Amino acid sequence: MAQESSVAGPLLWPADEPWPVCTAVHPKGTGHLLADVRLRRRVQEDARGRERTEEEQRLLDSMSEGNHVPGLHDDAPSPMLAVAQLYAREIPDLVGPEGHDLLQVFWCPFEAHGDDRTIDVVLKWRHSADVGAVLSPQPEPPVAGRAECVPTTCVVHPEQVVEHEYIGLLDEELQEGIAEWEEELLDEDEENDSSSPGSYATYEEYAAAMAAARATEPEEVDYMNDLSIAPGWKVGGFASWHLTDPAPVDCGMCGAAMPPLLTVDKWECDGASRSWLPIEDRDADNDPSVIDPTDVYLGRGLMRVHTCPTDPTHPHRLSFQ
Repeated sequence: MAQESSVAGPLLWPADEPWPVCTAVHPKGTGHLLADVRLRRRVQEDARGRERTEEEQRLLDSMSEGNHVPGLHDDAPSPMLAVAQLYAREIPDLVGPEGHDLLQVFWCPFEAHGDDRTIDVVLKWRHSADVGAVLSPQPEPPVAGRAECVPTTCVVHPEQVVEHEYIGLLDEELQEGIAEWEEELLDEDEENDSSSPGSYATYEEYAAAMAAARATEPEEVDYMNDLSIAPGWKVGGFASWHLTDPAPVDCGMCGAAMPPLLTVDKWECDGASRSWLPIEDRDADNDPSVIDPTDVYLGRGLMRVHTCPTDPTHPHRLSFQ
């Protein structure tokens, strides 16, 4: 529904307003058909937990990368892909220009833009009450450079969490205090885990007792995995610099430090900790629809859109990890 926060639309887009287009020069007809990408995902989801039928396998084998739209010239304007729609009423950390309560995110699904050869992102802020008739059907490019640039449509159910600054940006004294705290937790775990196979009549009794203890004891906690940077798609929060040294992301117009507005991650749970998973998903943490509901993988796995806190209409910037 266009009145809901979602990934990949439909968007609350006015019927009389031009849809954003990519005008950069790059191959636009070569890659993966969006129709094939979505059909492949449906077939794979339907076959999850069982062997694929011969018909399903033939269908998957028939899909391939190629020059699917040879008549689409490299310099032709091509519709941007609807990526996300976020309502401020559902997301307290979503802060945009005054009087705007809706953020719409688009990108061109080709990693071919600029010196860094990345996707091109467009942000549109609007006042939702001003939208009358909604555009339908909504345009989209026929081809994507990679299937992982095409998000799977899903409704967003935002949940507000508390996270803390990336550990490498904390002062040394605080980092040392965190390290001592984590060592104390490990020492406590070792003291509590004093049981040995010799304390039981059989090894089977020992294994059963350990399994029962693990089921009732809280999981180990550490700052980086459980308290610092939440994985997944998120609005606001802090930036992780786990692959590179921390780098300033400043506004090109006013010089203000630009915090992340939107983080697009390759998964909702990275496997290092289950603490960020919603309680209702704890028993399904191996389910692809829980771990990777959007099927997006950009750059090295994580992309952030940064906006200026002084004026959100200043040009945004991207950073990757």
